[in-house]
Parts: sequence; C-alpha cells; structure tokens
Amino acid sequence: MPLGSLTRRDLLCTIAGTLVAKPASRMLANPKALANAAAASLPADSHRAEPSGWIGNHKAVYDQHGVLLPWTSWGDAIDREMQWYQKCPLEHGYPRFVVMTFMDGNYEPVERRKDFIPAMQNGVGIISYLKYYHSRGGRNRKWLQVARSMGDYLVRDSLTPAAGKWPSFTRSTGFRERFPQPPDCGCQRDRPYETEPDKGGIAGYALALLYEETHDGRYLKQALQNARVLAANMGPGGTDASPWPFRVDYRTGASRSPVSADMSFILRLFDKLIEHGHAEFQEPRQKLWTWIRNYQIPNLAQDGSLWVQFFEDHDSDTNRNSWSPNNLARYLLEKKEALDPGWREHSKMVIEFVNQRFTSVRMGVPVCGEQTQDKNPWGGALSTYGAVLAMYSAATGSEEYKGLAWQALNFCLYAINDDGCPRDSALEPGRGGWQEDAHTDKIHNYMDALAAFPEWAG
Repeated sequence: MPLGSLTRRDLLCTIAGTLVAKPASRMLANPKALANAAAASLPADSHRAEPSGWIGNHKAVYDQHGVLLPWTSWGDAIDREMQWYQKCPLEHGYPRFVVMTFMDGNYEPVERRKDFIPAMQNGVGIISYLKYYHSRGGRNRKWLQVARSMGDYLVRDSLTPAAGKWPSFTRSTGFRERFPQPPDCGCQRDRPYETEPDKGGIAGYALALLYEETHDGRYLKQALQNARVLAANMGPGGTDASPWPFRVDYRTGASRSPVSADMSFILRLFDKLIEHGHAEFQEPRQKLWTWIRNYQIPNLAQDGSLWVQFFEDHDSDTNRNSWSPNNLARYLLEKKEALDPGWREHSKMVIEFVNQRFTSVRMGVPVCGEQTQDKNPWGGALSTYGAVLAMYSAATGSEEYKGLAWQALNFCLYAINDDGCPRDSALEPGRGGWQEDAHTDKIHNYMDALAAFPEWAG
C-alpha cells in the first residue's frame, strides 16, 4: 500500500511491514525496530489509536488511525513563527538572529555560546525569507527586508581579508555580534584562519537570488567574488577527494579534510551566474557536475565516503551526513532532465542512502537525523528530509515516500511554541537554540513541501 494513504489505519502497518518486505524501499537499516515501534502505536481493537504524551512543545495529536497530525495547521504554525521573528530586536542595525547563532526564547544571546555560523545560517535564511515572501504574494516587503539584512551582513561583515588564497570570501564561522568579523574568527571546529569553501557556495547562491529580487549590485558582486575564488582554487577531485577540501586556511590555501560533501550549492552558484551571462563559470561548472555524476552519485551505493564533512562543529573524516545528499536530490528534483537525465533514479538513490543511514523512530514517528555522529532530528535536517520526500512524490507521481514526508514535517512543527518561538528540535520542550535549526534552514523546506502539496497548508 502506498505511504500516501494517510487516512487509513494501514499507514503504520505499511511503514512497518511493506517496507520490510521490499528491500529497495526499506526506511531503516533495522526494519524490525521500525516494525515494533509502529506496532506499538496501533490500536488494540484495530479501530482507534490513542497514543499519549508530548512532542516538543505540544501534546501530540493523532488521528483515529494513530497517524501524527500537526498541532495546528501548517500555515498557522509557520505564520506564528515568522511573526515572532518580526519582533526580534535590532543589533547594530540587524535583527539579532542575523548576527548570532545561539539565541534564546527572549531574543537574548545564549551567553555560553558565542560561536556563530554566518554563511550557512544567513545563506539558507535568505532562501527561506525569499520563498516565504513569494508564497504570500510578494506584497509585504518586511519579509524581503529581513532577507536583505542577512545579505547585508554577509557582504559587509563576514568576509575574509582582501588578500591571500581565499580573499574576500564568506566566512563559515565567527563570533556573535562582531561588525565586522576579525581575521582570526574561525571557531567551532574551524581553526582561527580557516573557512569552508562549500559555505561560500551556499552564501554566494543565496546572494545571487537576492540580487535577482532587489537588483542591488552588491549582492551580485559578492556572489561573483565567491564563485571566482572557488574556480581559482578548484582541484580535479577523484575517488577519495572532492574538487574542494572541506576546510582551507584562507591565507595560504593549506587544506584540511580532502572531502566536502556539499557540492550542490557550488553547482547552483555556477549555474545561476551562467544564467546571468557569466560564461567564465561554464568550464568549472562542467568539471564539477562531471565529478558529482561520475564519482559522488555512484558512491551512494558504495561506502558513502564522498558524503562526509558538512557541519561546522564536526571534523571527522568518517562523519557522513544527510543534509548534503538531500540537497543534491532537491536540485535534481528541481531541474530534472535539464540537469541530469537520470534524475529520477539518482534522487531515489539519495533517499535510500539517507533512509538506511540516518533515520530512526522517535515518539512513534519515523524521523531523519543529521549525521553519523548525531542522529537526532534537528530542525534543519529533519525538515530538509521531509521537503525532499515531498518533492520526490510530486515530481514522480509516486506515493512511496509521501506519508513519511507528512509525518516528518508534522513532527518538526511541534518545536514551535504557541507564540511562534521555535526550539531547534522537537525532541524536548523549550525555546530557541541554534537559529539555523530553529528557523532559517526550516522555513524554505516547508515552502518547498507546500509547493508540492498545497493542501498540506491546512
């Protein structure tokens, strides 16, 4: 039975049973655990499930078949969150969540966490705010202004010095409330003078989108700078290395960790700039896509060693992650044949790779974790997973993963409080935390899922 039959009692039986019977569709490496968890959620009389307890900040709501429902409609929950962030105080002219990663439920910094991830947090934040702005008809420019605040911080206050091997390139890490970031601001697992090339791809792509919306040349200028620095420092890649390492010393170019899993945003950046007439990126773009197609995608069916290293606070060369493959699948699903004639097969390979390595059942709901070293369903990774499954279902017409998408995204919404303040995951009640997981890397995923299935707005 398709997972998309959400109104039937058989949904959980299908998750627990059908997926076990069909190895190509297994959701977990240990399907018995999923079967046991799903069976525990089924009603004793086969008519009504009455699970109890809380998920995140709300009492869990289930339908008569034991399927998790949102605590309020998706549209209402997302609007509450966006309105809560509209009330965020300014710091140096920016909303506070633009200049700090760790913010509590009163808009105050979490004192013990001064570390900050400007490129990732504000890059995906721009994408989120632009998508939300357009989803509401593009009429309320306050959402666009927040995206501009994020872009302004990226171009004014979070760049490497204008010298060295990686000059004027967006910083992957830094410290909260620095205007601008100092030359030695590398933190988390970055060393003081290091930055991460892939994060420049995320920031550059987001800035190119912001340029398209605003026609402000500052954003395009920085997108071009990031892309040109990337092109100048591109390597060949191969079976044990990506075209860029995960970390570089921006002064000398010395690298650390030969594999960086997130290549799709650099590909997006090159493609976007080519659209704007910058033919200089055609050659590096083709080299990058050739490496992804010939090495990284086939590696999904091997040991996954080309899918290690993405998160700023980790530095293990064996730490595979779900975020990078899911975001490649997103791009395949957006572009289809224009990018890859094998988009259908390859996007499913990504989904199965993620399902087998990063999924688990929490509170009776199948969810996706971040990485080998942290399989908790943080908001960014979980909402990315749900969005990609929804996009796959819409693009292919297959309902194989539709129910999983709905459940994962419902679970994620339970992190949002009544007043709209989110926590960074729904595993526990609370307010605030990592702003990328709580907010900036979450909203665009709901926009993508709703573009696939508008009826899910409620």
